[in-house]
This record gives sequence, C-alpha cells and structure tokens, in this order.
Amino acid sequence: MNKFLNILRNAWKTPDLRAKVVFTLLLLTIYRIIAHIPIPGVNFEALKNLFAQNQFLGLLNMFSGGALANFSIIALGLNPYINSSIIFQLLGMVFPKIEEMQKEGESGMRKINQYTRILTVPLAAIQSISIYFLLRSQGIIQGLKVSELAILIITLTTGAVLLVWLGELITEYGIGNGISFLIFAGILSGMPISITQIAVTQTGEGFFNLILFAALALLVIGGIVLVNEAQRQIPIQYARRVRGTRQYGGGTTHLPLRLNQAGVIPIIFAISLMLIPGMVANFIVNSGINMPRVINIAQFISDLFTHDNLFYAAFYFILVLAFTYFYTAVTFNPEKIAENLQKNGGFIPGIRPGRITANYLNWILTRITLPGAIFLGVIAVLPMLTRFAFPTMGNVLSLGGTSILIVVSVVLETVKSMEAMMLMRSYEGFLE
Repeated sequence: MNKFLNILRNAWKTPDLRAKVVFTLLLLTIYRIIAHIPIPGVNFEALKNLFAQNQFLGLLNMFSGGALANFSIIALGLNPYINSSIIFQLLGMVFPKIEEMQKEGESGMRKINQYTRILTVPLAAIQSISIYFLLRSQGIIQGLKVSELAILIITLTTGAVLLVWLGELITEYGIGNGISFLIFAGILSGMPISITQIAVTQTGEGFFNLILFAALALLVIGGIVLVNEAQRQIPIQYARRVRGTRQYGGGTTHLPLRLNQAGVIPIIFAISLMLIPGMVANFIVNSGINMPRVINIAQFISDLFTHDNLFYAAFYFILVLAFTYFYTAVTFNPEKIAENLQKNGGFIPGIRPGRITANYLNWILTRITLPGAIFLGVIAVLPMLTRFAFPTMGNVLSLGGTSILIVVSVVLETVKSMEAMMLMRSYEGFLE
C-alpha cells in the first residue's frame, strides 16, 4: 500500500505524468456523466426489476457501469467493440492476409484496429435492435415507428462508437489501457451502492453471511494478486564473444513467463461471446414469425443463456479456459522469442537454440497456463457459486469474482505503467 501511494505521489510531482492523470480522470468523469443521460420512453422501474431478476443482464449492466439499466445513450457499452476484436483475432487464424497484418508490428496493428472500429458500427446496430425487441417483449419500452426505431439505433450505435473513442484517447494521452480503464470505472462506480444495499438489508444470520462473504472477497483479492504476479523464470545464458582483447556477452538473465499471461481479456471475451446466442434467440422469439418449432428452439436457447443453470456455468467456464489459451498464443510467440535469442547469442542451458528452444518454451507455457486458466474460470463462475452459498445476499454480482479480478488487475497494470514511465524519465534525466 505504501509503495502504491509513493508511486501516486511521485507521479503527481512529475508535470507530464500529472497531466496524463488529470486527462484520464477528466475523460472518466465525462464517461460517468454520459452514463446517466437516458433515452426517453422507457419504464425505468420495470427495467431495474428485469436486471435484478436476470443475472446475465445484471452482469452486462455491471460492465456498462449502470448505463444499460439506465438505458443511457451508451447502454451498449464496449460490447460491440470487444466482439469486433474477437472476430478479427479469430479471422487471423483463418485468413493469411490478416495473420500477416498481425505480424507486421505497429503498422499492421493500426490497420486491424481501423477495421475493428469499422466492424463495431454494424455490430452495435444489431445489438441495438436485439435490445429493443427484448425490452419491448417485457413491456419496458413501447412499440416504435420505423423512424423512431432508426433514431434509437443511431443513438445507441453512436454511443458505442463514442466510448471506443474515449478509450483510445485515454490509451494515447492518458494512463494505461483506455478500454480496460472504462470497464474498470464502470464496475467501480456500482460497488458503493451494492455494498450499502447488502449491508443495510442484512440482519442476524445474514450479517454472519456478510462477514463470510467479506472474508471470501479478501481471499479472492489475495489470490488474484498472487496469480497475476506469479512467474516461471526461464534462465537465459548469453555466449561470450571476443573482439580483439575484449570480451562481450557471457551474462545470465531470466525470461519471465507469467502464470496468467492473458490477464482479464479471456473473461471479457467470454462474456461478450455469451451475449450473442441469447440476443439472437430473443430477437427470433420476439420477431413474430409463424414458425412454432423455430420459436421453441430459440426460447430454449434464450433460457439457457439468460438464467442460472449448470449449462450456463459450464459453458462460461469452458469459454474462459479456451480464450485463455487462445489469447496467450496470440500475445506470446515462442518461435519469435527463440529466433531473437538465437540472433543475440542467447540460449537456455541444456536446450539447443532454434526450433527446439521454441518447442521447449511452448511446452512450459502450455503447462503453466493451465492453472492460470482454471483460476480465471473459477473467478468467472464465482458469482453463481456465491448465489448458491449466500442465497440471502441479494444481487451480489457487482462484488463477484469477475469484477474484483478486473479492478485489481487494472490497478496493478496501471501502477506498473506509471512506475515504468517514471523509470524512463529517470533514465532520460540521467542522460541529460
């Protein structure tokens, strides 16, 4: 805690870092203001009851910072952008041209980011239509004319694009990853209200459950910090090179392989993907088509993806595991690391350079990723387990493992980013 406060204090004393912090806080304030600008014509009391009864919608509302329950102009949150990112990462495994762009470095990533933004627009429009049909079927919003529906779709789509723009501004001119920061701010904004509601409504045995739940939350936070910071250090030896009368190289260092190489991205991806079947099914159910068999199948799928059940938890857990391995493979390339080591005269003791080194790193990474993936999966389904263990706790989603994981992870990454910025400025001052 003292280290964290010292980093914040030193960052505030540095003029350019202070400007970045102020800019980030300003954009987060704008984001929270926009989240409370509602779209007219909605029964907000019925909307809040719907979100209180449906865990999955409550989870989506948590990630939008309450904007979905308020039916704000940014009610879609960052889900369209995240879905677009998932699509392009999956396409990179199928289409060689996209894979080449991913390997081009910064220029290639700029192209992919541009395509991701473009795809976000139609995805946001589709999600807007799905939300409209869902709310209309629940009597929360009245039937709209074609022109009114078009205005609703344009408003929600623009709100989603606006959020992406704010996130990218934070990434470029602020502190840390802007998209993660917006999700972090949305989750954090709902925590005080949830804590107050839970504390006020608990008496007698419920108060004892509250203490147990608080202890569980502390245990989860400790586990998150432990897993996020856990590393497997691979020893690296550099060969000695003789030039004239001088020797170069010959040093020893370590290659750190994190237990949780993917961070919180697998859970965010899994949540976004879990949204699609339910939204499509709800769209079919409320479309009015005269096909009873299709309607029944769609209603069955809708029930699977919108209610607490074993299938939902198991499918969610498997998705998190799969995305953990997938995103780890995307962000960590053993072949490239092995090639760079060989070019610079580095090698792992006892392992031959080149392809064998890449296979060894892949073998290590596959095994250490498993406990990290299982941990993320358990964290993802923890809110459902908490509901069964503490049935009198009410809606505990905003205090679930997923939200705590994202909050703690973003804080840790932000502190590391600020620490790296200050270290870089120290080197620059030393050189000057």
